[in-house]
Amino acid sequence: MSDPEDPALARAFERARLTRRSFLAAFGAAAAAGCADRAERSALWEAFVQQHYKRLTEDDKRVIFARLEAEVRRRHGVQVTIADPAPLRGVEFGYALNLSACVGCRRCEHACAVENNTSRDPTVRYLKVLQMESGSMDVERSRVGYQGPVPAAGHFYMPVQCQQCRDAPCVRACPVGATWTEPDGITVVDYNWCIGCRYCEAACPYFARRFNFSEPDLRPSEINPDQGYLSNRLRPVGVVEKCTFCLHRVRRGEYPACLEACPTGARKFGNLLDPASEVRQVLDHKRVYVLHEDAGTSPRFYYFFD
Repeated sequence: MSDPEDPALARAFERARLTRRSFLAAFGAAAAAGCADRAERSALWEAFVQQHYKRLTEDDKRVIFARLEAEVRRRHGVQVTIADPAPLRGVEFGYALNLSACVGCRRCEHACAVENNTSRDPTVRYLKVLQMESGSMDVERSRVGYQGPVPAAGHFYMPVQCQQCRDAPCVRACPVGATWTEPDGITVVDYNWCIGCRYCEAACPYFARRFNFSEPDLRPSEINPDQGYLSNRLRPVGVVEKCTFCLHRVRRGEYPACLEACPTGARKFGNLLDPASEVRQVLDHKRVYVLHEDAGTSPRFYYFFD
C-alpha cells in the first residue's frame, strides 16, 4: 500500500469523495499526483462503476460497505459500521407534530445533526424550525434565525423537514433514478448514483433537500459511527441529501432522533397502518393540517393543534 501520510497522495484522495460527475477529474488528479498504487486506484474505479442500489446483491453490499468503512478509518480515524436495514412488512411510517406543544427550542434540529452526520461547516440541517405569528399559517412571514428566549409571546413554532410524500415531486424530477420511495414510505437517495443536478431540490415545495456545495466538515469526535447506507453515512461534496426519518433507527424499532430529543412530547411517530399507533390516533381523533396541501404531494407528515 502507498504511504497514507504522503502529502501528494493525501491531496489526491482528499478530492476522491466522489460524485459520478467529478470522478474523471479526481481520477486524473490522483494519477498526476503520483497515486500509482493499484489497490487505491482500483478503489476509486470501483466507487465510480458501482451499480445502482437496487441492482446490488448482498455480496456487493458487503464489499461496498467494507470499502466505505475503511475510507472513514483512513480519513477520520473512526471505526464505523454501515448497515442496510430493509423496509418492514406491513409498515408505512408517518409523523405528526403538535404545534400547541412545540416551544421552538430547536433541540430536534441539533439532535438531527448529531444523528445524521450532517456538515458542521458549512452548516447543513435537515429540519428547520419556523417562528410563526399567532393566528397565522403564512410560512412566508415566518422567521428561521430567531433569537432570544422561547417560546416568545405572540408566536408559535413549526418545525419543517422532509414530508415523505406519497407523490414525491423530487422522485419524479430526478433524471437518473437516484431517489425513490421505499415500501415503508421513506424517500431515500443513492448517494453514489446522485449526479448533483439539484432538480430534486428545485422540485421540493418544502425545501427539504440539501446540496453539498463543498466538502462536508466533521471532527472525528462528531461522527456518529452507527450508520445506514441509505440514511446517515458520510456524504461527499456535490450530492443532494435529506431527512430519512432516521431510517437506520426506525427500521429496528427505535424512534427518530428528533422525536427523542423533544422535551415537550410534541412529536408523534409510528405506523400509519396500525390503528393503535400514536400517529394513527392523531389522524383519527385530531384535526390535522398538511403543509402546502395545494402542491398535491400527499405527505406522510401532519401538523395538529390541541
